[in-house]
Amino acid sequence: MKIIVIGGVAGGASAAARARRMSEDAEIVVFERGLYPSFANCGLPYYVGGEIASRDKLLVAPIEMLRQRHRLDVRVQSEVTRIDRDKAVVHVHDAAQNRDYTETYDKLIIATGASPFRPPIPGIDSDRVLELRDLPDADRMHTAATSGAKHAVIVGAGFIGIEVAENLVRRDIEVTIVELAEQVLPPWDAEMVQPIEDHLRQQGVRLRLSESATAFAETPSGIDVTLKSGETVQADFAVVCIGVRPESRLSLEAGLEIGPRGGVIVNDSMQTSDPNIYAVGDVVEVQDFVAKQPTQIPLAGPANRQGRIAADHIFGKPATYRGTQGTAIVGVFGKTAAMTGQSEKQLIRNQVPYEKIYIHPSDHAGYYPGATAMTLKLIFAPHDGAILGAQCVGTNGVDKRIDVLAIAIQAGLTVFDLEETELCYAPQYGHAKDPINMAGFVASNVIRKDHPIVHVDAIEQADDSETFVLDVRTTAEFAGGHIQGATNIPIEELRDRLDEVPTDKQIVAYCKVGQRGYLATRALLQNGYRVVNLSGGYTTWQRRHQPDTSAGS
Repeated sequence: MKIIVIGGVAGGASAAARARRMSEDAEIVVFERGLYPSFANCGLPYYVGGEIASRDKLLVAPIEMLRQRHRLDVRVQSEVTRIDRDKAVVHVHDAAQNRDYTETYDKLIIATGASPFRPPIPGIDSDRVLELRDLPDADRMHTAATSGAKHAVIVGAGFIGIEVAENLVRRDIEVTIVELAEQVLPPWDAEMVQPIEDHLRQQGVRLRLSESATAFAETPSGIDVTLKSGETVQADFAVVCIGVRPESRLSLEAGLEIGPRGGVIVNDSMQTSDPNIYAVGDVVEVQDFVAKQPTQIPLAGPANRQGRIAADHIFGKPATYRGTQGTAIVGVFGKTAAMTGQSEKQLIRNQVPYEKIYIHPSDHAGYYPGATAMTLKLIFAPHDGAILGAQCVGTNGVDKRIDVLAIAIQAGLTVFDLEETELCYAPQYGHAKDPINMAGFVASNVIRKDHPIVHVDAIEQADDSETFVLDVRTTAEFAGGHIQGATNIPIEELRDRLDEVPTDKQIVAYCKVGQRGYLATRALLQNGYRVVNLSGGYTTWQRRHQPDTSAGS
């Protein structure tokens, strides 16, 4: 059998290596239009910033390893320009020798990936407007960052934009981020990334949110970036990080079925509409594991698994892809944001019923030194507790909690299962009641109606004549800031001061993070009051009511 793989990196290289493990007899040819068939593209920003000092560390599988260890026929600087399905051949341009030729195949795996989106903005083709997709891009950015640059503009505040910003600051370069959305990290829910925005500003990063670049103009010393607002930002160079698009031209021209977002449509064995052609990685349209809808989610982990599945299926092994649930993580200046499954904004857009809770635990036992705070948002189905998604932001332990919840979603667990989840515990690592358990307790109590809750947006719309906002924190905490119109009765005094709580109004109890508010809610419920607890407490309220400093430093 002769297998041709178009493209390397995560999906293509994984497919080729797996195919060799499945068959010593197969002829396996890998075409890569660049010089590097297998490199760590997720590590590129950290090479630019100097965190990864050696460029060679980014070469996950050097060409000679692929050729000698796996006996793969790896051909670099070789671009497949056309697929002829009728003849089962690919047309190849060898740039090194400036020649064109054809190569036959029995099975074909397309792993052409995705390319950075570069909209038709005037001046965007300037050499001073960079992108970051491969090693040559990283080389250009590394040179720019280490050649005396003082200021850079990053257009886009997604994963790559945030990581590039951090690494340029590490090079003592002033950074301005321009983002069209009202928040950084648009896939997250806005209130969850407020701490990341604050942290970026504390590190000196200037955020221009709800803004976009409308023009780039080279100057003798750098480049001017004109914004939608009319402001011009001067920089030594700019970096465009506004998303990627599937590189599906080859597939489209070959007549393969393509989805509305440009991704190649495949079945759960990664076969395209042509059973002899497979596609893997960022070029394919995937099914959202939670929503069961087609989508585009470019991530390295899924690409690797898809490559393995395609190779297995070629050799007759039963292998299917479950779908992508969008489990992702990003670090910035020591802070971490991670998510899995559906966000609240996605559920609203798709008109899916949901409930949510917020908790603000520490990553490990508070009495053990070094405990740091995190915020965990759990989204679940209100009728049966199925876990729909989760987001977590903090310093330590964020990845652990989202990884657990990602597995819970894969396994079809509910919030009731989280109550009983047994996780490792020692005070320096976690809690006897881990944040996962606590999220399960809170969510399960909500469904059981033992813990009626309300969210910040509902309070903002409440009628003051019908609502009594009860702050059960200490008087000192109350004096340090509180919800406007709230009455302070500390939880320790509440049972002795019930006559101060009106019986003809809806009571909204709150504390700092929700725990004392829950205790107050239980006490008031058992005394006949109509009461709800503010989920996440005053901490969540503050996230929504931060002053707008997007134009500041």
